[in-house]
Amino acid sequence: MCYEDEECNCVGFPILGEPAPEFEAVTTHGKIKLSDLKGKWVVLFSHPADFTPVCTTEFIAFSQAEPEFKALNVQLIGLSIDSVHSHLAWVMNVKEKMGVEIPFPIIADLDMSIASRYGMIHPGQSSTAAVRAVFFIDDKGILRAMIYYPLSNGRYIPEIIRLVKALQTTDKAGVATPANWQPGDKVVVPAPATAEDAKARLSQGYECKDWYLCFKNL
Repeated sequence: MCYEDEECNCVGFPILGEPAPEFEAVTTHGKIKLSDLKGKWVVLFSHPADFTPVCTTEFIAFSQAEPEFKALNVQLIGLSIDSVHSHLAWVMNVKEKMGVEIPFPIIADLDMSIASRYGMIHPGQSSTAAVRAVFFIDDKGILRAMIYYPLSNGRYIPEIIRLVKALQTTDKAGVATPANWQPGDKVVVPAPATAEDAKARLSQGYECKDWYLCFKNL
């Protein structure tokens, strides 16, 4: 999917519920191919540039949370429109100056091919730097969610972890999650498909506010 910007350039966007755009890329951990990661969830996130203040705080935060992502069977992958040499120098700088080791690969997307396919380039922000996009790809390679942030504001990592847990809960239990849901909270029972189902659910032991809104514990 794409739209025309003011300069008539086609800006691509992936589609929720469809296979995430395939890519093979050079990273700080060698070459990776998205399809080789099937069986794992992938959180692919872009950043504007190496050696920048907000990006550095984000990479430290992602690195500190990496064990929790790993426990959820999630592979973190960073990306920016910088060279692999720039990435490596930045990784070493973060280790030396901040004492944090970045344990996940960072894609060097110098030709902007991945950034273009994933809609990471927003001309209103920059024509040469990726915005702070986050893509949630499930273990079957399907794009399940995406979040975009501007260049000026860093991401809240606990929300990214929470959304992974919500998506995995949906898959495992066949339920939805309400606003402000946290693991352990009640979940939403899928809406009834027929009038008969709507009547029946009121006597099925759920906590119902009405026929269309019922909760349960997992």
